[in-house]
Formats: sequence, structure tokens, C-alpha cells
Amino acid sequence: MSASIRTVPALASLRHRNFRLFLGGQFLSVCGTWMQSVAHGWLVLTLTNSALAVGLVTALGALPILLFTLYGGVLADRVNKHRLILILQSLMLCEALALGVLTAFHWVNVAWVIGLAVLFGLLTAFEVPTRQAFVADLVGKEDLMNAIALNSSSFNLSRVIGPAIAGTVIAGIGIAACFFANAVSYIAVIAGLLLMRLPPAAPRTGSDRNEGLGEGFRYIVGSRWPRTLILLTATLSVFGYSFIAMLPVYARDVVKVGA
Repeated sequence: MSASIRTVPALASLRHRNFRLFLGGQFLSVCGTWMQSVAHGWLVLTLTNSALAVGLVTALGALPILLFTLYGGVLADRVNKHRLILILQSLMLCEALALGVLTAFHWVNVAWVIGLAVLFGLLTAFEVPTRQAFVADLVGKEDLMNAIALNSSSFNLSRVIGPAIAGTVIAGIGIAACFFANAVSYIAVIAGLLLMRLPPAAPRTGSDRNEGLGEGFRYIVGSRWPRTLILLTATLSVFGYSFIAMLPVYARDVVKVGA
């Protein structure tokens, strides 16, 4: 018995112009986001001289993501994803710009940092599920797995590049420069979204928000592999990714170096 296996080119999804625009903009934007994450930790450490404060501010910024991401996913299924991402990315640009201005002019304090961190977390809770669902609209089912793989590779590459650039920028220019760089990086995403040629969005119908959440919960609870993957991802997010937020503390107190 023989079975035919379809070979998919490694860059198959890049044949879609809209996805190329999306991937390029997202790579630059996520690099900027990681730069801001590192600079954020340095800023809190500079203001408070407390490792505990760095962790608390990071946790407060992550709280809206924990509470509202499910609602973000439901909303993404019911609205024009392209328009929603444009709005959210524009608001994120304003948040980064505000943080940069406050820092550059020495107007920033812990209350401002916490408020903007919570705002960014709230925007992220709606932007991430919408952005991930938007990929399917750009490439279709045939190239979706390849697009997801490339998107994941881009994210992980930016996680290496972003903090490295942040350290260089903080040491050479200052913390505020990282926030301004992140604000500029959002322009790449917004420009890519505006340049896309998309078919008219079909009218969306379906159950209300609470029913949508209920369907999602029932699927996760009743499906072994999705449930396992979500638990593993949650564990990694809580115990594995926290090191990024604490890098400034580690650099200053353990390695005894600056940015």
C-alpha cells in the first residue's frame, strides 16, 4: 500500500502578497514590543530600585490579558478583523509614544507606568487573538499551516533580536528611545494593513458573546489535545517567559552590569 504525501514549499505562504505585508510589519512591530518590554523593566527598576516592583508592574500589565483574551477571540469572530487590528495597533502606537514622551521629559512616575502597562495589556488581549485569526483570511486553508509556522518563527526571532537591540539602545541613548522605537515600529504594521487588497468582508451572524464563550469552553474541556496544549502554554507563559521582565534586575544585581 502506498500513500502520496503532498510536499509544501517552506515559504509557500509568502506567495500571498497580503501575508508578506503582514509578516514584514509584524516582525518589526514585535521587535519593537520586545524592546519596550526590556526598557519597561529598566524604567521601573530605575524609579523604584525594587525587583518586587518590577514583578508587580509586569503582573498588573499581564492581568488584562488573562481576563479579556477570551472576549477578544469572540470579538474577532464577529467584526472586521482588518479594521479592528488597525484601530488596536494605532492605540498601541499612542501608548508607546506617550510612555516615550513621559520618560524623555522626566514626567513619568510609577502610577503612569502601571496605567499604561494595564492599557497595553488590555489592547493586547484583543489584538493577539484578532491578529492570529486574521492569518487565515490572508492565506486560506491550503497555506495556513505554513503561514502559522512562519509567523511563529518570526515571533521567536524577534524575541532574540528585540531585547539585544534594547540593551544597546538603552546603554547608548536611553530608555525613552526604546519606547519611541516601538512607536515607530507600529507604523510598519499600519502601513502594511493599509496597503492590503482584501475582498469585501462577508456579513457575520451567529450566537451572542456569552454563547460563543460557552462553546469555546466546552470544546476545550471536552477535547484532550487542545486542553493539554493550553495547559502547557499557560505553564510556559507563567514560569518561562517571566525572565524577560526580570532581565534588568538580573543584569544589575547578579551580573553587575548595565543594559
